[in-house]
Amino acid sequence: MLLLCCCVSSLGVLQAQQPETVPAVAHWNFENDIVPILSRFGCNTSGCHGKAEGQNGFKLSVFGSDPEADYDAVVKENFGRRVFPAVPENSLLLLKATGQVPHGGGSRLTAEHPQYVRLYDWIAAGMPQGSSADARLIRIEVRPRELQMGQEQSVQLRATAFWSDGRSEDVTGLATWQTNSEAVASVDDFGRVLTGRVPGTVAVMASFLGRVDVFQALVPHPGQPNADSLSRLARLSQSPVSYDRIVAARLEQLRIAPAGPCDDATFLRRVSLDLIGTLPTAQQAREFLSDGASDRREKLVDRLLQQPEFADYWTLKWADLLRVNRRTLGRKAAAAYYSWIHECVASNLPLDRFVAQLLTAEGPLTASPAGYFYKAITDPNDLANTVSQVFLGVRIECARCHHHPWDRWSQTDYHGMQAFFTQVSFRKTGDTESLVASAKTATVHPRTKQVVQAHALDQRQPEQVPEGDRRRLLANWLAASDNPWFARNLANRTWAHFLGRGLVEPADDFRLTNPAANPELLDELARQLTELQFDYRRFVRTIVLSQTYQLGTDISDSNATDEQNYSRYPLKRLDAEVLLDAVSQATGVPEEFPGMPAGTRAIQLWDSHLPHQFLELFGRPVRETACECERVTEPTVSQVLHVLNSPQIESRLRHADGRIARLCEQESDDRKLVEDLFLTFCSRLPTADEQQAAQQHLSVAPSRREGAEDLAWGLLNSLEFLVNH
Repeated sequence: MLLLCCCVSSLGVLQAQQPETVPAVAHWNFENDIVPILSRFGCNTSGCHGKAEGQNGFKLSVFGSDPEADYDAVVKENFGRRVFPAVPENSLLLLKATGQVPHGGGSRLTAEHPQYVRLYDWIAAGMPQGSSADARLIRIEVRPRELQMGQEQSVQLRATAFWSDGRSEDVTGLATWQTNSEAVASVDDFGRVLTGRVPGTVAVMASFLGRVDVFQALVPHPGQPNADSLSRLARLSQSPVSYDRIVAARLEQLRIAPAGPCDDATFLRRVSLDLIGTLPTAQQAREFLSDGASDRREKLVDRLLQQPEFADYWTLKWADLLRVNRRTLGRKAAAAYYSWIHECVASNLPLDRFVAQLLTAEGPLTASPAGYFYKAITDPNDLANTVSQVFLGVRIECARCHHHPWDRWSQTDYHGMQAFFTQVSFRKTGDTESLVASAKTATVHPRTKQVVQAHALDQRQPEQVPEGDRRRLLANWLAASDNPWFARNLANRTWAHFLGRGLVEPADDFRLTNPAANPELLDELARQLTELQFDYRRFVRTIVLSQTYQLGTDISDSNATDEQNYSRYPLKRLDAEVLLDAVSQATGVPEEFPGMPAGTRAIQLWDSHLPHQFLELFGRPVRETACECERVTEPTVSQVLHVLNSPQIESRLRHADGRIARLCEQESDDRKLVEDLFLTFCSRLPTADEQQAAQQHLSVAPSRREGAEDLAWGLLNSLEFLVNH
């Protein structure tokens, strides 16, 4: 729990002095004393001298991952032209850094800067490299660690390095600082944190020589809750659902008032789109809205969970992550791979068993289509990245070449994961291809050249090669009760889908320096998923029947800027496939996909490369990476113009056999016609003002049908139709 007190000055500044010096060095070591300066000023990043080809003939290892090579590049390369110990100030390294000679990176230092002084002193001392016997960094600590802060307040953080020889050192001016939420708080190059005007939680990271530590702040809303806000909080805190009580506790701590509950029409549309990617029909909306039973929402959710569209929609989501890609696999293989995923989802196979079957697939691919996972992703390095990101929510790709800059992962950790997949190969017998896991390929650390045995993240490396299929060890570890990521990652991804934002955001980026916005809530979600034995339908049910999920979108003074605490339901743009199906369903004109059976819906497409302008325009992923970011969810001007002006959409609205034409023929009563249009497009009845305006338009339109088409066009272009809310 974050601390709830701190000392605040009358100027709103948490008292501390900005560090202005870098400690003098008694015993020089290039890795300990000079590499941090190269990192601090971005010299060894991939955008500068750390990129593969270097910059202007000077190449450094990324983030100082190879200090020996960096020493040679600075001191020995090109006959030592970059350093001049006889007259240190004439060293090219310093002349470029201070902008005294042309430098693509511009002026980075002045002669008065403490880091300049350190570089100068090191050069004057003869550029000592140090030895392997010198002290090594054990950890860094950031102080203070936790604070509650007001809006637009600042605090000076300090980073301390602890070395193996027992000494400690203030490295505030040498560390690299970063915040995980600029809206809540920013941090400058010297560790000075400034909060903004957005309430919430924020983590500020310090990184030094591959070690990281985090400061966390809680920034409440400055106002005090009124009676209405208190009653809404009380309702949420007294909910029988544990998620609601945890959310309420955080909102109370932040002095944020939750929105009121959404109405039945909103819930019907919201949960239908979120659970099955499908709009309710007008008839379904009428029946639900006229149902007076107190448990009508529970019954609705139970019905939706059993509809075939649930399997279609969630298979689409898994197919994105697991790369059901025709261009990689071929048409027949991609279809078989998709069908296996669909069967698992339709049968509600528990998620831990689903993942275990995928990872340990073996034998003929015709009998074990899960093995196509290893056809879609053939490189053991890519497999390590994908499995970590998809099933653990951990991005380890950076650690392939160097220590992860924002997390604990080293190259040894990375290659320990990679070693699980080096046994996998394919054998062909006649027309049958089989997956086997018997290869003897060893994994070698790229720098030390030592063999790295297969071991999971944060686990001890075994001394001997694990016997048998190493993937089984990985599958067992993934679903183990003490695994810190598997259940939390799946719970976080699910919460992000239904609530619009993960507790860890991005949803697939769990790391020490990106903590959950509400750790207690994430722990509770993971606990529920584990207790339900990874039964996904039952887990989803607990979320959509929570009061948090059923909040309205109402904006108040206190929750207007809240983006991470679930005080109101967010507006979420529909997925490309869901929106296309919604347009088809509302207009009554099914989409025809080349090569697919008539009646196929967009959420049923297994081919992510099937040519389709609408799907491509609205952000359908190409399934070439494991990143959720492949699916574009931000609206664009092109999308707006398409919905407004598309001849295809206009033809659907005016189609002679479309829904608008049929409604005009079936309904002679204008009032009933308007109701049917609103129920079809918005899943609700019109308000009195909307009813009057719509009927007025029908009465003055050139024809009744043309007036109905105009109304349908307006509803289809409304924000209410284009987003889930």
